[in-house]
Amino acid sequence: MTDIIDELEWRGLLAQTTDLDELRKALADGPVTLYCGFDPTAGSLHVGHLTQILTLARFQRAGHRPIALVGGGTGLIGDPKPNAERTLNSLETVEGWVGVLGRQLSAFLRFPTEGMAAEPTDAILANNGDWLRELSAIELLRDVGKHFSVNQMLARETVRSRLDGAGMSYTEFSYVLLQSYDYVELYRRHGCTLQIGGSDQWGNITSGLDLIRRVTGNEPHGPAHALTTNLLTKADGTKFGKTETGTVWLDPELTTPYAFYQFWFNADDRDVARYLRVFSFRERAEIEDLERQTTERPAARAAQRALAEELTTLVHGAEECRKVVEASRALFGQGELSELDPATLGAALAEVPGTEVAGPVESLPPVVDLLAATGLVPSKSAARRAVQEGGAYLNNAKVTDVDARVSAADLLHGRYLVLRRGKRNVGGVLVRL
Repeated sequence: MTDIIDELEWRGLLAQTTDLDELRKALADGPVTLYCGFDPTAGSLHVGHLTQILTLARFQRAGHRPIALVGGGTGLIGDPKPNAERTLNSLETVEGWVGVLGRQLSAFLRFPTEGMAAEPTDAILANNGDWLRELSAIELLRDVGKHFSVNQMLARETVRSRLDGAGMSYTEFSYVLLQSYDYVELYRRHGCTLQIGGSDQWGNITSGLDLIRRVTGNEPHGPAHALTTNLLTKADGTKFGKTETGTVWLDPELTTPYAFYQFWFNADDRDVARYLRVFSFRERAEIEDLERQTTERPAARAAQRALAEELTTLVHGAEECRKVVEASRALFGQGELSELDPATLGAALAEVPGTEVAGPVESLPPVVDLLAATGLVPSKSAARRAVQEGGAYLNNAKVTDVDARVSAADLLHGRYLVLRRGKRNVGGVLVRL
């Protein structure tokens, strides 16, 4: 059985644990059943969730049994934010999101195969709404709340910051009781003895450990454990998982596979080594070689390309990744634009500077005007110079005439034009006929 603790330490993931020696022993004697919770606060998971999802997958690959818990109950309340009260979503909305998150999580873990005998490490998909929505207010107060000290709850950093500001409702104040009770239920139902989460969840997780001890006496499965991972930060100080256009989602309707690929491909050289360790399943030697290539030949972007291809394949599938890679190559003159399907080409052009123009084709502006309109050049005179110097391209064909105009044959899928200045500056035009 793989030493998962050593693996997490090398990857820079391990932040906090309870008794590390006891946890190592339990994992060595495994398989251990562990869980991580995901609240449905939106209609999709995002790249910020991948740290925990892939950590669950690492435990499974190391011979342990993961539980992916979707918060159909806790999602109706919401983990307190440090600065403001959450907006409560309707039961129907939360139930819909629970189904989406469950399907997304199922893509990353190995679940039992229908018609085949279950394996000890087969994953479990659980919903805490199954027990929390059956728990009466009296039961919550007598059987759970009795074991919590208000003094300790008030000492929590999130609670303190909220009480010093806009305040906090009793609803959010009680969230820790619900998450702790989840751990008790999973301990009883599945023998779950390890909860993982981001380091900002340490207080909630250890409260669950204490509740297990008080309610069950750590019987019959022995003491439970906690493990948290380091929160990711970006070298430039901006929040991980955000771009200029917003959150990077796992749902292809919210973030296209092309935009998802570009998020990883555009990773800062200062960040990509950490991203490889946290998100890649590559072996240590291969990751260290990619890190070395980043240091020696950063312009090649070998590490970013490897990471982008691995994660796009993992989240969206090999075929979508192939389309994205072909689109990336074609935009920069290394492939056939005409061979890209409309959805992939449209998604690619949505990620570059662009403009829209209205037809008919014979009335469309000259190419130099379009170059200026996309922002690839600062002015029409600069566009003319780019043409005269041989640095302007329409659909990867060099533009040689400063008076060149667009024809119907130039329109890709009847509505797209790809413009390029030099080797690396690409823009798009959407033509509405």
